[in-house]
Amino acid sequence: GARCAPGGRRAELCGAVLQRLRAAVHYTTGCLCQGVAEDKGVLFSKQTVAAISEITFRQCENFARDLEMFARHAKRSTITSEDVKLLARRSNSLLKYITQKSEELASSNMEQKEKKKKSSAAKGRRTEENETPVTESEDSNMA
Repeated sequence: GARCAPGGRRAELCGAVLQRLRAAVHYTTGCLCQGVAEDKGVLFSKQTVAAISEITFRQCENFARDLEMFARHAKRSTITSEDVKLLARRSNSLLKYITQKSEELASSNMEQKEKKKKSSAAKGRRTEENETPVTESEDSNMA
């Protein structure tokens, strides 16, 4: 992938994107802390929210580097769901959740491919045979 080299337009864009990501993480952290505060009756100082936000952002950077390394170790340039499962291996609940979602996505993708395959096959037959499709009303009249 393209890296942000120091200086130049690409570095400026990467810096702007990172700033927006940091801001989004900080905002979301603040929302989560506010929810916990209301639920548990505790208060979070701005410094605490900022610290949690910074730790979260740095951990995400570490995750990204690890995912990149897992793919590179497997001699791939694409990060797969298997890499994400490897990353989550230390948290049983997270690994279980990711595995479940991965299976749901795979199942959904298979269904989509089968629908496309059936649709393409039906269209191909019609054009090859130069037939008009039989509708249900025509079918029932033939009985």
